[in-house]
Amino acid sequence: MALLLGLGTWLVVSDAPVYRFLVRLYVDKKFMHTVLRQWGVLAPLVFIVIQASQVVIAPIPGEVTGLLGGFAFGQWPGFFYSTLGLMAGSLLAFWIGRQLGAPYVRRVVGPRVWERMGFIVEAEGTILCFIIYLIPGLPKDILCYLFGLSPMPFWLFAVVSTLGRMPDTWALSAQGAKAAAGEYIELLLLTAVIVAIALPLYYYRGRIVSWLQRRAS
Repeated sequence: MALLLGLGTWLVVSDAPVYRFLVRLYVDKKFMHTVLRQWGVLAPLVFIVIQASQVVIAPIPGEVTGLLGGFAFGQWPGFFYSTLGLMAGSLLAFWIGRQLGAPYVRRVVGPRVWERMGFIVEAEGTILCFIIYLIPGLPKDILCYLFGLSPMPFWLFAVVSTLGRMPDTWALSAQGAKAAAGEYIELLLLTAVIVAIALPLYYYRGRIVSWLQRRAS
């Protein structure tokens, strides 16, 4: 993180070509879409790979990439590409957890998450998986590894985790698209609605997890 911060600071201070290019992508919407058209099919593919990678490498913030999808491709294409990437990354993390087993997953998720969410390993409920991926504030990407240790079938996890992620994915894509179009009033209204819905779920996430743990037991 320190190296990345230092690199970013150096790019800004030195006014490097890469920094000017990124700034122009953000400021000049026509230029951004021209670059995307020049990349052709590679642009969505690169974005899908980025989305998948941020699941497997959990410290990469998924909110940033979700907004980027809507900003660069529009609301519905961004939502579609984000969903594909998140599904691919979730399934890869699930597969890694299942193949490498509990000792590896313990190191990946850390003792705090293992103690709090370790009941997932013994659970096999479809509703449990859906609710966990629906609640904001839970470490969904890391939990893919834990679900890999559970008795849940591969195909069922693919369907349920993808459906659970969709509301948040759509919201981020819509916010990114509104920002790209300069529709700031609509962006503020959409953000207010999202916060009004998500805030109670986020606030009571600890109680919801405790209730899910009791249900799993």
